[in-house]
Amino acid sequence: MAKTSNKKSKEEAPAPKIPKEMEAKLKEIKSKLEKFKKKVLDKFDQYIVGISLLPPEKPEEGKKDDKKINVLVLVDDSDSRKMPKHELKEKLSVIMENVAKEIDEKIQPNSLLLTELWGSCYDGKTEVLKMIALGAPIYDTGMLGAIKLAEVHKTMVLKKFEKYIVSYVLAGSLVQGRATATSDIDTWIVIDDTDVKKMTRAELKDKLRAIIIGMGVEAGEITGIKNKLNVQVYILTDFWDSLKEANPIIFTLLRDGVPFYDRGMFMPWKNLLRMGKIKPSREAIDMFMGTGEQMLQRVKLKIKDMGMEDTFYAILTPSQAALMMYGIAPPTPKETPEVMRDIFVKKEKLLEDKFVKILEANVQVRKELEHGTKKELTGKEVDKLLADAESYLKRIKRLFKQIETMKEQESMVDLYDKIITIIRDVLKMEGVERVADAEIVHIFENELIAKGKIPAKTLRDLNEIIHAKKSYDAGKLTKAEIEKAKKGSETLVKFLVEFMQRRRGRELERAKIRVKYGETFGEVLLLDKVAFITHDIDEEKAKISKAEIKADGSLGTVKDSSLEEMEKHLVETKIPKRVFVKEPIFENLRELFGKDVGVLVTY
Repeated sequence: MAKTSNKKSKEEAPAPKIPKEMEAKLKEIKSKLEKFKKKVLDKFDQYIVGISLLPPEKPEEGKKDDKKINVLVLVDDSDSRKMPKHELKEKLSVIMENVAKEIDEKIQPNSLLLTELWGSCYDGKTEVLKMIALGAPIYDTGMLGAIKLAEVHKTMVLKKFEKYIVSYVLAGSLVQGRATATSDIDTWIVIDDTDVKKMTRAELKDKLRAIIIGMGVEAGEITGIKNKLNVQVYILTDFWDSLKEANPIIFTLLRDGVPFYDRGMFMPWKNLLRMGKIKPSREAIDMFMGTGEQMLQRVKLKIKDMGMEDTFYAILTPSQAALMMYGIAPPTPKETPEVMRDIFVKKEKLLEDKFVKILEANVQVRKELEHGTKKELTGKEVDKLLADAESYLKRIKRLFKQIETMKEQESMVDLYDKIITIIRDVLKMEGVERVADAEIVHIFENELIAKGKIPAKTLRDLNEIIHAKKSYDAGKLTKAEIEKAKKGSETLVKFLVEFMQRRRGRELERAKIRVKYGETFGEVLLLDKVAFITHDIDEEKAKISKAEIKADGSLGTVKDSSLEEMEKHLVETKIPKRVFVKEPIFENLRELFGKDVGVLVTY
């Protein structure tokens, strides 16, 4: 009994009292901070998402503590349209500093834009997250609490499993600018399973997932933050497969996510997505298309319980597949109807708006069910959703064929433009300028075929391409014509490019002066108004200079140049048909290569 009594008395022991002097000081600071908060919110309520008292800074060695009251003001600049972000910050900072001085000189406000905060995370500078986690919120719309809870949870996870964690990322409405004070806090974690030896990958994921989710509950208790922490755990191999399959969820996570910890994989993925380098394969597109029919079968089996969820994805994923086939990364479910309308209804006029309205209705009903504003679906509503989905899916299949035909026909036009451009370039080299499309076959035959410069069989290939273009203009282009034109174009392009290269090479040789100095060979290329000097033609990365060609044939001041500049100049400048070497240039050659320089007459 004594032991029980002792334990009980220990648990119920009162917390140590704060000295009255300290209590009065804290009360005074609190009062001043409340005044600061009120005045700042009165002026900038639409921008402020959080105000927090930061831990005191450690005084520099040899200096007295200035007792500054550091306050962080977190500013939402996601909808800043009236002024640039830096002007918004500067304006807010000046006014807040004046407000602080009116209340107490020691109050030091530090404004921080949300874009700055996310930007520091993108750069791997997460010190500000730790600072927010240690702060005491004075005002919070939910963002400060979310950051604090996620940061505490991240720290716990890394402390126990750092060698397995690839990335810890904040996602969802918080980073999309749609958060409220009651929003869930969505995070996702990628676990490295590429070197697992003692257990299967599935076991590793399940084991770590259970512990990590448990840590989320514990982090909520530690911080006192009641918002639900939704933790999604991925193993690296599954994440990579989803990325290759163009899973819309993974695209959204990469696009919107903010890394609280990254081992060097998340940001490269995110940047590749921004650059448009992560593109779905045709297999991925077919996979998304195929899911529609599969899910409709499930709807028929579980019409009451799964009707809404399955009809939603049955028309959403083929819609995203159609956009991917068109060349756009899959948008979020919320954005998909509007993108479908902009691209296929308004721009390309391939789809009727009534089908987009079906998709919008599905998105809206699902949203109402998810948020509880609609409690259940009636059998009549499920039947309509199913009928609409079947009609929608049938129409999207036809849209796929339309997109495929459109892309094929566009490729035919691109091919025609490419061939005609090359032919014009070839004819220019032959001295023929400004050829009309209607005359191009006749002139091509007279100038190139008849004179034996291009094989006669290429004329047939050119006629096939022109015939296909005429069919396209008349709206009668067939797949067989496209294939025939593509096949013939390969031979035609090959002969034309080889002809230009040979012709260009001969022209270049006429414009060169080859020299020898010592055991080294150099070269001077004389163009219209500028000369390029290669100091050692046998050196892979030879020094290249350039100089202006004066009226008397001599060279002006020699400047450093590069191979890239010389090649660009060759593309943009017409090579002279005749190059005259005047006496003054020989003096320049001696200055460039030495007195014993020799000029090679033939080589």
